[in-house]
Amino acid sequence: MSKPELSRQAETAASKIETVHSLAEESLTAKRAFFTQSAADVARAADMIIAAMRTGGKLLLLGNGGSAADAQHIAAELAFKMGRERAALPAIALTTDTSLLTAISNDRSFDHVFSRQIQALGRQGDIVLALSTSGNSTNVIEAVKVAQTMGIKSIGLLGAGGGQLAALVDLALIVPHQDTPRIQEVHIAASHIICQLIEDELCPR
Repeated sequence: MSKPELSRQAETAASKIETVHSLAEESLTAKRAFFTQSAADVARAADMIIAAMRTGGKLLLLGNGGSAADAQHIAAELAFKMGRERAALPAIALTTDTSLLTAISNDRSFDHVFSRQIQALGRQGDIVLALSTSGNSTNVIEAVKVAQTMGIKSIGLLGAGGGQLAALVDLALIVPHQDTPRIQEVHIAASHIICQLIEDELCPR
């Protein structure tokens, strides 16, 4: 390989490393900003879920795209375990039943894929965790509205100012950032902390 080609490869590698450092710093900055302003609300979110589970309620999680994946991730952490063996905790992601999701979307509207499931599965005393990086996802908004009519409290993991959901949920955790990947990185960090607080409280060692 010629010296010019080696030089170009070295420049490309250096550029990629710079991008890695830049994006990692953006993520860390977003996390610092969020937890500085919202640590108390993260603890409050855990307390709301703990209170629901103590009285026989369950956690219903929902979101679109990457937030759907996060909803499933969080449900798995609770229904199975975080890092140690303990009792199962009641958490259901409303993003996994493809037959139901496609039936509702095809025969009615994608706007109702979560609200219909809350009508079917939700009970007073349950709690909804709604994930939306924009806070303006119509199907998430519809789900929260239905939950309200059923006496089900809701927590929003949001971003970009919180959107419409900020005013609808009982507790809004808003990441002060506009970039979807950075918002989602904060959401999963906050969710892991919430799950740990729930596990430590309900399933002490």
